[in-house]
Amino acid sequence: MVISHEKFDYRNKCLIEKVVIQAPFRFAVDFHEEACFIHFSAGEARINSPSGQLPVEPEDSVLLKCGSHFADLLKYGASNTYEILVVHLYPDILRSVYKYEIPSFVKASESNSFFRKVIPDQLIGKFIENLYFYFDNPSLVSDELLELKVKELVLLLIQTKNADSVLQLFSDLFTPRQVNLRDVVNNHLFSGLSLEDLARLASMSVSTFQRSFQASFQQSPANYIRTKRLERAKELLGVSDLSVGEIAFQTGFSDVSHFSRTFKASFRLSPSDYRNSTKA
Repeated sequence: MVISHEKFDYRNKCLIEKVVIQAPFRFAVDFHEEACFIHFSAGEARINSPSGQLPVEPEDSVLLKCGSHFADLLKYGASNTYEILVVHLYPDILRSVYKYEIPSFVKASESNSFFRKVIPDQLIGKFIENLYFYFDNPSLVSDELLELKVKELVLLLIQTKNADSVLQLFSDLFTPRQVNLRDVVNNHLFSGLSLEDLARLASMSVSTFQRSFQASFQQSPANYIRTKRLERAKELLGVSDLSVGEIAFQTGFSDVSHFSRTFKASFRLSPSDYRNSTKA
């Protein structure tokens, strides 16, 4: 449930926003032609993107690269409340801020990562404090100030230990890229995401995702993912000291009993019996 939502618009677009959310809550956002800086003042989360998952703790900040992809913020851990501050980075606004020229530090990118965690820095902390000040005093905000805040964020990220991240983000932002279905699937084999989640991460309808998956893998998504998860579970049972329950959750099974039944149906041994057989 969204408890509160405040924002500052610039040229009819939400540029900076503050959101307080009561968990559990799935905060799904589709970014098609923008990137964003997200700061979590309170609450733990897990971000899902086409390139994988990222756990986020209070006071963490993340740079999300955007294009034709989807990011999902999920409840994670025991937190009851999220407090999120977002600065959207739109290509057209960035071009305007930089006088309609792509910044000189932008280069072509070959990165496949859709997010990068921001390295904590005192200057970035002060920037975030300053944004909260403006939310407390919205009458002080103007278009000119919002332009300056975007430029300030970019410059702070470049001048701190986050330089590589922000340079990569700008490169990615100005380098159109298509999401690869195989990458989405293989990056989330053990994430426990549903078919609907995977389809959305791939920017497809469920039916299109299923057809594309069948054409790419020559089998159904459910069969492929189940096989990969069981293979990984079998490996962990043989080489680790993790409990059966821990292995189940690490390989994407949300229910230990279901994991045990599925494992036994595939290998004719329960997980515990298989583990004992490897030590015989």
